[in-house]
Amino acid sequence: MSLGGSVRSVAGTALVAVALAGGAACAPRAGRATAAPAAHWVGSWAASPQLVEPRNLPPAPGLAGHTLRQVVHLSLGGAPIRVRFANTFGDGPVTIGAARIARSAGGDSIVPGTSQVIRFGGAPSVTIAAGATATSDPLDVDVAPLGDLTVSTYVESMPPDVTGHPGSRTTSFIEAGDATAERTMHGAVRVEHWYLLAGIDVIAPAGSAAVVALGNSITDGRGSGTDRNDRWPDELARRLAADPRTATVAVLNAGIGGNAVLRGGLGPTALDRLDRDALDQPGVRWLIVLEGVNDIGTAAPDSSAATADSLVAAYRQIADRAHRRGLRVYGATILPFGGSFYDHPAREAARQRVNAWIRTAGAFDAVIDFDAALRDPAAPSRLVSSADGGDHLHPNEAGYSQMASAVDLSLFQP
Repeated sequence: MSLGGSVRSVAGTALVAVALAGGAACAPRAGRATAAPAAHWVGSWAASPQLVEPRNLPPAPGLAGHTLRQVVHLSLGGAPIRVRFANTFGDGPVTIGAARIARSAGGDSIVPGTSQVIRFGGAPSVTIAAGATATSDPLDVDVAPLGDLTVSTYVESMPPDVTGHPGSRTTSFIEAGDATAERTMHGAVRVEHWYLLAGIDVIAPAGSAAVVALGNSITDGRGSGTDRNDRWPDELARRLAADPRTATVAVLNAGIGGNAVLRGGLGPTALDRLDRDALDQPGVRWLIVLEGVNDIGTAAPDSSAATADSLVAAYRQIADRAHRRGLRVYGATILPFGGSFYDHPAREAARQRVNAWIRTAGAFDAVIDFDAALRDPAAPSRLVSSADGGDHLHPNEAGYSQMASAVDLSLFQP
């Protein structure tokens, strides 16, 4: 059923067995069995988990004993759906006492008549061990492409170390007690972070698949508008959905602000998180790699050339690992950062060296040249002013739209 009307939970076992086998049940026709289209799970929305830094932790008194209502913007539609929670970096168990999903009415409100209990193995609650994840039973819900859902979670207990995604660019709401069924939350504390929520998957028809954008703050959307869903992967999802040739392609944002490929940075490095955040996503078929600016920008100038060489080796490893999974991998060139706090002639030389390798080495199945799309023709080491978010490193909303427009949609046709 649509989330616009009443909805019900599905007993998960039989449905999961069919879905994960890659096909729907066979129905007899003209005296013999005929295979139905191979519907399968595809990720429609995801947020890469990380250990939440102290400054981004839930506001006092924390999540325990409170309801967390979070809004997510899907890419691909489908039915049924399932919700994934993560306690990847927790130092103790998380207990979810109750959870519901509903269609968002904007802000902390839900559309009446669309709220549905989320169950885990038939139970309305679940305890997630430290380092573990939990996936809900399938929910008999038909979601539309590019729609907004709310996930309301009553957190009974929470460890000190919190798993989340600080760079949500989306407002979440925290209210005392179990408010999961409330139409509108009253006196909720607002916070622009996601916690515990890792993904929403849909059962989609044969041919449906996902592209994962692996990146740092530029992919995570630094400089985009809060609650506007206008990061470059969001804009790419809109373009794909609008084209009949690519309308069955989901976009999963695996960006983490401050992330690095090799070492340091925020969150696990791109090499360390590649499997969990990209290669293991349901239905993934393509991978876009836009990483490396933080490695170059934080390198000592006299080690910039060595950093470029290490990045090239890491890109080869990423491409090889993805190819072994049967994915197509697209290398994205690193954007200009002239005038930013990363600016230095040696670092610019490293960026040029890496970009030249991405364009010519042939390690990737195709190249997405974001550098060419956003650089200033009169000063190629800088972002063009119309795309510059102000710090000369991150694009603004117009820049993110330009990035999405620079992607050739034929790369994602079946």
